[in-house]
Amino acid sequence: MKIIRASIDHLDIVSDLFNGYRIFYEQESDTEAARSFLIDRMEKGESVIFLALNEDNKGMGFTQLYPVFSSVSMQGFYILNDLYVDKKYRQQGIGEALLEAAKGLCKAEGKKGLALETAKDNPAQKLYERLDWKKDDEFLHYFWKNQ
Repeated sequence: MKIIRASIDHLDIVSDLFNGYRIFYEQESDTEAARSFLIDRMEKGESVIFLALNEDNKGMGFTQLYPVFSSVSMQGFYILNDLYVDKKYRQQGIGEALLEAAKGLCKAEGKKGLALETAKDNPAQKLYERLDWKKDDEFLHYFWKNQ
């Protein structure tokens, strides 16, 4: 397995994985929309995507990070918005390798850190905690939805 920072050259691989990720979250399959969304993020420099590839350069998983800023600390950090490992490659350390790549990027760029949110019943919480992620018990998260 190798972890790379995805570029537009990897669009087909990432699009397939991204579509699988969305299906996992009970969205309709739409590879073309996934591709279009990813092209926008890549061309505008709005996200960083790490891709896990096997020895045949087949996509096994990915993570997508979005840059944001904290006004209070006056530092940048990343939101780890997407983390997905294809079902046939799970339990092989791929998720951990992708998380470590994201941490490495933050260290290299001097960012404050990484933030993520996940479902209360997501079994990946054990992985996050094992890798020294801390659950936020101090702040509540709210969301306003535009109707």
